[in-house]
Amino acid sequence: MTNIPVRFTVNGRGAEASVEPRTSLADCLRRELKLTGTHLGCEHGVCGACTVVVDGAAVRACLMLAAQADGSDIITVEGLSNGDELSPLQASFRKHHALQCGFCTPGILTTAHALLTEEPDADADRIRDVLSGNICRCTGYIPIIEAVLDARAAYGYVTGEP
Repeated sequence: MTNIPVRFTVNGRGAEASVEPRTSLADCLRRELKLTGTHLGCEHGVCGACTVVVDGAAVRACLMLAAQADGSDIITVEGLSNGDELSPLQASFRKHHALQCGFCTPGILTTAHALLTEEPDADADRIRDVLSGNICRCTGYIPIIEAVLDARAAYGYVTGEP
């Protein structure tokens, strides 16, 4: 099979790879670009572990071909922090103990980031609804919801009750 070139902006930097046409975005990020924070779980788009942000939308990277993302702006979990400094969302997860094994955490963080970027005033019900596609087998979801609610101020939420 002939490889095809793909180019993206990943976490603010230009990136390119040569991949087989059937290569998923998740495999490209992990294998070609060495961004291993994007986890592969079910590989059917059900668990949410592979979620990344593509052109502002939370996307299951196991279901999207790398070729489909050509020319896109992609944010992975590695792109949420500023070097060694945690993002406010990541710091909130730490504060609220919203992770245990951590396998699902990258997908939950990128999903929550996409939500709060668009809807910094999202309430607990909206957060639950959006995160319902991310499966966590360790924490229960209460600390995760609390962490996302607490991080809203960093995305512009300033008034109202949680």
